[in-house]
Amino acid sequence: MRTEDPDPVDARIGARLAELRAGHGWSLGELAERSGVSRSTLSRAERAEISATAALLNRLCHVYGRTMSQLLSEVEAEPAPLVRAAGQPVWQDDASGFVRRSVSPPHAGLRGELVEGRLTPGADIAYDRPPVPGLEQHLWLLDGTLEVTVGDTVHHLDAGDCLRMRVFGPTRFRSAGPETARYVLAVVRP
Repeated sequence: MRTEDPDPVDARIGARLAELRAGHGWSLGELAERSGVSRSTLSRAERAEISATAALLNRLCHVYGRTMSQLLSEVEAEPAPLVRAAGQPVWQDDASGFVRRSVSPPHAGLRGELVEGRLTPGADIAYDRPPVPGLEQHLWLLDGTLEVTVGDTVHHLDAGDCLRMRVFGPTRFRSAGPETARYVLAVVRP
């Protein structure tokens, strides 16, 4: 349990997760059944006693029918048509070595968005399902090497390569080289 004040972003994410659950009229037990995440983990994330991991947020986004960018933009200030580089929200999952920067100005009415991802050498992050089934993604690797598994197919990417995928099942992203893998991910909701 945390002894210091929660991180402000974790607190806003936790509050938004609690709002979403309440909006659906679900108990923690019902959400645990739907998401496959324990009641205690859900409770601690809602109270910002823990920092939600990318895998946890992905499971909850799936249940709520949102992309991670949508969820994260809902805890940020009012959307603007232009977001300067210094104002683009950055979220970090220290446990997995994943850093995510929301490049696109958030807007609920748009289906597409750009995200910059960075995975430290050896970082390995797996998602058991997409946040929204049929999500279209275009991953353009800028630096490093990356191994992307979509379902049962493994793709080895080098800098400059671009992978297009429509995601219905599990995916895995692994930084396969000695340097940080940095990529742009274009996400288009179905």
